[in-house]
Amino acid sequence: MFLRCHRRNKDGKEYRYYSVEECRRLSSGRVVQRRVQYLGEINDSQQAAWRKTLEVFDEQQQRSTTLSLFAEDRPAPADVIDSIQVKLSEMQMRVHGRTATAGGEPID
Repeated sequence: MFLRCHRRNKDGKEYRYYSVEECRRLSSGRVVQRRVQYLGEINDSQQAAWRKTLEVFDEQQQRSTTLSLFAEDRPAPADVIDSIQVKLSEMQMRVHGRTATAGGEPID
């Protein structure tokens, strides 16, 4: 899964719309992408719309925690206590002992 930014310019202003998407490999070998969740607009004039949450499961404490999710190219607001920044270019996913980058290339 990865976070996709959809950009649109309207009336000289840039608007960003985010969605969570996943890549699936079909039996034919073709890779298709599917939108899992639409997160909405994130722009400078509506700071409250920036704050989307990400649920993180802590394996040691056996409980989940909700953290704020922000775009990599924008700093987290100072008033947010529990927040993380996601660098999608450095993100990895482990499934059944295999590791892959956000682009889906295997790392073995």
